[in-house]
Amino acid sequence: MRRGTGTRGGARTGIRAAVAAGLALVTVATVSGCAFGRPRVAIPSSFPSPTFSSGYDPSDPTPSYEPTFSPSPTQETYDPDGRSDVSGSGCDFSDSLRQFTYTVSITNPSMNDSFSYDMAVNWMKAKPADGKAYGLHERSITVGPGDTETYTAKYTVNQSSIGRFWFTCEITRAHKSRM
Repeated sequence: MRRGTGTRGGARTGIRAAVAAGLALVTVATVSGCAFGRPRVAIPSSFPSPTFSSGYDPSDPTPSYEPTFSPSPTQETYDPDGRSDVSGSGCDFSDSLRQFTYTVSITNPSMNDSFSYDMAVNWMKAKPADGKAYGLHERSITVGPGDTETYTAKYTVNQSSIGRFWFTCEITRAHKSRM
Protein backbone atom coordinates (compact mmCIF):
# COMPACT_ATOMS: atom_id res chain seq x y z
CA MET A 1 0.00 0.00 0.00
CA ARG A 2 2.30 2.59 -1.25
CA ARG A 3 -0.46 4.82 -2.32
CA GLY A 4 -0.10 7.16 0.67
CA THR A 5 3.60 7.75 0.16
CA GLY A 6 3.19 9.30 -3.28
CA THR A 7 0.56 11.69 -2.05
CA ARG A 8 2.63 12.82 0.89
CA GLY A 9 5.68 13.42 -1.29
CA GLY A 10 3.61 15.39 -3.75
CA ALA A 11 2.01 17.47 -1.04
CA ARG A 12 5.43 18.24 0.40
CA THR A 13 6.72 19.34 -2.96
CA GLY A 14 3.64 21.47 -3.55
CA ILE A 15 4.00 23.25 -0.17
CA ARG A 16 7.66 23.93 -0.81
CA ALA A 17 6.85 25.45 -4.19
CA ALA A 18 4.08 27.61 -2.71
CA VAL A 19 6.35 28.89 0.09
CA ALA A 20 9.15 29.65 -2.38
CA ALA A 21 6.73 31.53 -4.66
CA GLY A 22 5.39 33.52 -1.70
CA LEU A 23 8.90 34.48 -0.55
CA ALA A 24 9.81 35.59 -4.05
CA LEU A 25 6.67 37.73 -4.23
CA VAL A 26 7.43 39.40 -0.85
CA THR A 27 11.04 40.03 -1.89
CA VAL A 28 9.99 41.65 -5.17
CA ALA A 29 7.36 43.77 -3.43
CA THR A 30 9.81 44.92 -0.74
CA VAL A 31 12.58 45.80 -3.19
CA SER A 32 10.23 47.77 -5.40
CA GLY A 33 8.87 49.67 -2.41
CA CYS A 34 5.28 48.52 -2.75
CA ALA A 35 4.93 46.32 0.32
CA PHE A 36 6.30 48.49 3.14
CA GLY A 37 6.38 52.04 1.87
CA ARG A 38 7.28 54.94 4.16
CA PRO A 39 4.32 56.86 5.49
CA ARG A 40 3.91 60.29 4.02
CA VAL A 41 3.17 63.17 6.43
CA ALA A 42 1.89 66.46 5.12
CA ILE A 43 3.02 69.47 7.19
CA PRO A 44 0.61 72.37 7.01
CA SER A 45 2.08 75.61 5.65
CA SER A 46 0.97 77.49 8.79
CA PHE A 47 2.99 75.17 11.06
CA PRO A 48 5.48 77.28 13.07
CA SER A 49 9.14 76.64 12.42
CA PRO A 50 11.20 75.66 15.47
CA THR A 51 13.24 78.32 17.20
CA PHE A 52 16.28 77.64 19.31
CA SER A 53 17.39 79.66 22.31
CA SER A 54 20.95 80.83 22.68
CA GLY A 55 23.29 78.17 23.98
CA TYR A 56 21.62 75.42 21.94
CA ASP A 57 23.27 74.12 18.81
CA PRO A 58 21.11 71.52 17.00
CA SER A 59 24.19 70.09 15.26
CA ASP A 60 25.96 69.45 18.61
CA PRO A 61 24.99 65.99 19.91
CA THR A 62 25.68 67.06 23.51
CA PRO A 63 24.31 70.58 23.93
CA SER A 64 25.15 72.36 27.14
CA TYR A 65 22.71 74.58 28.93
CA GLU A 66 24.16 77.35 31.07
CA PRO A 67 21.90 79.80 32.85
CA THR A 68 22.85 83.36 32.05
CA PHE A 69 21.88 86.64 33.65
CA SER A 70 21.77 89.84 31.72
CA PRO A 71 21.05 92.95 33.73
CA SER A 72 18.50 95.32 32.30
CA PRO A 73 19.99 98.40 30.62
CA THR A 74 19.12 100.53 33.66
CA GLN A 75 20.52 98.07 36.20
CA GLU A 76 24.28 98.10 36.63
CA THR A 77 26.19 95.36 38.38
CA TYR A 78 28.64 96.31 41.09
CA ASP A 79 31.22 94.79 43.38
CA PRO A 80 30.37 95.29 47.07
CA ASP A 81 34.11 95.64 47.77
CA GLY A 82 34.41 99.30 46.80
CA ARG A 83 38.14 99.66 47.48
CA SER A 84 38.76 100.09 43.74
CA ASP A 85 36.59 103.26 43.93
CA VAL A 86 38.71 104.73 46.75
CA SER A 87 42.12 106.41 46.90
CA GLY A 88 44.07 108.00 49.73
CA SER A 89 46.79 110.62 50.06
CA GLY A 90 48.57 112.70 52.70
CA CYS A 91 49.27 110.02 55.30
CA ASP A 92 50.50 112.16 58.24
CA PHE A 93 50.92 112.50 61.99
CA SER A 94 50.90 115.81 63.88
CA ASP A 95 53.15 115.79 66.99
CA SER A 96 51.48 118.89 68.42
CA LEU A 97 47.92 117.56 67.97
CA ARG A 98 48.93 113.90 68.56
CA GLN A 99 46.73 113.14 65.57
CA PHE A 100 46.94 110.88 62.51
CA THR A 101 45.34 112.18 59.29
CA TYR A 102 44.70 110.69 55.87
CA THR A 103 42.75 112.24 52.96
CA VAL A 104 40.31 109.80 51.37
CA SER A 105 38.62 110.30 47.96
CA ILE A 106 35.72 108.11 46.83
CA THR A 107 34.56 108.21 43.21
CA ASN A 108 31.27 106.51 42.36
CA PRO A 109 31.71 105.01 38.86
CA SER A 110 27.95 104.50 38.38
CA MET A 111 26.05 107.02 36.28
CA ASN A 112 22.70 105.74 37.60
CA ASP A 113 22.94 104.78 41.26
CA SER A 114 24.03 106.35 44.54
CA PHE A 115 26.12 104.16 46.81
CA SER A 116 26.86 104.16 50.51
CA TYR A 117 30.47 103.36 51.38
CA ASP A 118 31.20 101.92 54.83
CA MET A 119 34.83 103.02 55.25
CA ALA A 120 37.64 101.98 57.59
CA VAL A 121 41.11 103.58 57.66
CA ASN A 122 43.90 102.11 59.79
CA TRP A 123 47.22 103.67 60.74
CA MET A 124 49.52 100.66 60.96
CA LYS A 125 52.96 100.15 62.48
CA ALA A 126 55.50 100.15 59.62
CA LYS A 127 58.86 99.29 61.25
CA PRO A 128 58.66 96.55 62.19
CA ALA A 129 55.47 95.81 60.24
CA ASP A 130 53.92 93.42 62.73
CA GLY A 131 50.22 94.02 61.99
CA LYS A 132 49.73 96.32 64.99
CA ALA A 133 47.38 99.24 64.44
CA TYR A 134 47.99 102.62 66.07
CA GLY A 135 44.53 103.91 65.22
CA LEU A 136 41.30 103.28 63.37
CA HIS A 137 38.85 105.68 61.74
CA GLU A 138 35.39 104.49 60.55
CA ARG A 139 32.83 106.42 58.58
CA SER A 140 29.85 105.86 56.30
CA ILE A 141 29.51 108.21 53.35
CA THR A 142 27.03 108.39 50.46
CA VAL A 143 28.29 109.26 46.98
CA GLY A 144 25.91 110.22 44.17
CA PRO A 145 26.08 108.94 40.59
CA GLY A 146 29.37 109.96 38.96
CA ASP A 147 30.36 112.11 41.96
CA THR A 148 33.55 112.21 44.03
CA GLU A 149 33.51 112.83 47.78
CA THR A 150 36.68 113.69 49.69
CA TYR A 151 37.14 113.77 53.46
CA THR A 152 39.96 113.68 55.97
CA ALA A 153 40.09 110.64 58.23
CA LYS A 154 41.50 111.46 61.70
CA TYR A 155 42.58 109.55 64.77
CA THR A 156 43.92 111.18 67.97
CA VAL A 157 46.40 109.28 70.13
CA ASN A 158 45.59 109.33 73.86
CA GLN A 159 49.23 109.51 75.02
CA SER A 160 50.86 112.79 76.01
CA SER A 161 54.22 111.93 74.44
CA ILE A 162 55.08 109.65 71.59
CA GLY A 163 58.63 108.85 70.56
CA ARG A 164 59.73 108.29 67.00
CA PHE A 165 57.81 105.61 65.15
CA TRP A 166 57.10 104.51 61.58
CA PHE A 167 53.56 104.11 60.30
CA THR A 168 51.53 103.61 57.14
CA CYS A 169 47.95 104.45 56.25
CA GLU A 170 45.66 101.74 54.87
CA ILE A 171 42.09 101.75 53.64
CA THR A 172 41.09 98.39 55.09
CA ARG A 173 37.39 98.48 54.27
CA ALA A 174 35.19 100.21 51.70
CA HIS A 175 32.00 98.14 51.70
CA LYS A 176 29.71 99.45 48.97
CA SER A 177 25.90 99.14 48.96
CA ARG A 178 23.28 100.52 46.59
CA MET A 179 21.02 103.22 48.00
